[in-house]
Amino acid sequence: MFGYYIEVTKANLDMVPDNYIRKQTLVNAERFITPELKELENKVLGAEEKSKALEYDLFQNVREHVVAKTDRIQATARAVATLDVLASLAETAARNDYSRPQLTEERMLDIRDGRHPVLDNLMRQERFVPNDTILDVNDHQLAIITGPNMAGKSTYIRQVALLVLMAQMGSFIPAKSATIGIVDRIFTRVGAADDIARGQSTFMVEMVETANILNNATDQSLIILDEIGRGTSTFDGLSLAWAVAEYLHDTPAVKARTLFATHYHELTELALTKPNVKNFNVAVREWGDKVIFLRKILEGGTDKSYGIHVARLAGLPKEVLDRANEVLSNLEGNAITKAGKPKLARHRKKDGDTRDDEEEVRQPNLFNDW
Repeated sequence: MFGYYIEVTKANLDMVPDNYIRKQTLVNAERFITPELKELENKVLGAEEKSKALEYDLFQNVREHVVAKTDRIQATARAVATLDVLASLAETAARNDYSRPQLTEERMLDIRDGRHPVLDNLMRQERFVPNDTILDVNDHQLAIITGPNMAGKSTYIRQVALLVLMAQMGSFIPAKSATIGIVDRIFTRVGAADDIARGQSTFMVEMVETANILNNATDQSLIILDEIGRGTSTFDGLSLAWAVAEYLHDTPAVKARTLFATHYHELTELALTKPNVKNFNVAVREWGDKVIFLRKILEGGTDKSYGIHVARLAGLPKEVLDRANEVLSNLEGNAITKAGKPKLARHRKKDGDTRDDEEEVRQPNLFNDW
């Protein structure tokens, strides 16, 4: 606060040299400065301010030089970024046994033993099962994929989208071989989420995204659809899913290569009337009351979702699972009373129960009869 000074006690004031200049008087001492000390003080106290001013001048000078070389610096940054991306892709391809895809202008997709680029490296408890994918505009334009919950339908269709994206960005892909027809865009309707900020329900978000696909996709696009119609009632959802699939198949302007994963097993009947629709399913094996997921995509449809088995894995109480099986049996049997009321609330007879149930009447399968 006071700078630099020499403090002399009052007992020694008679020894102070003549060139000392009094600076401050205290009760028991005097403080003095000298011309040399004052000069040193100015240097020390002004050094920080001068260093900041010098640093700013140097910074300004560097900035001016950088601005003058902006074009060269940006070009170098782009070159380094490109090299970084290519080197990373090359290292990943070599490390994980990726193969070089063949890109073509034809509207086709032929992937052999394709793997999910992320899960293939993250899975530790089991080996990732590779799968083939065949899509074209002749026989396999729209693939209906059915299968149990947790079997891997969503993983499979996302895998295909990722492999196409990787191939078109210049990367090798995790597959034994692949011939990929270039796509103009990849449209996806995957996942379930609402938009509270805009006041849109999960189903509304699903329909908005589906509308965007139907209104903007072309015959050069790749479309990935996962569980269209699940956000509303069963009949409404099935009707919408059916209509969307027909539109994608029948409309020449939107005749895009499509993977359509669904739990609506009735959609497999589209293959009977639509020549470019093919059914595929995710293989499972039943072992007693357990289900083993094989993760393999096979040709053909399926008529079971094994939702109750998944509920068992999640830990639902046994009485809830038993009751769900009863209701499921009645639903699958289309059980109704003579009065036309459903028997969903009917419990199975227990030992010793002699009560007679009302006569069952079978309802027709609307889709099959139609």
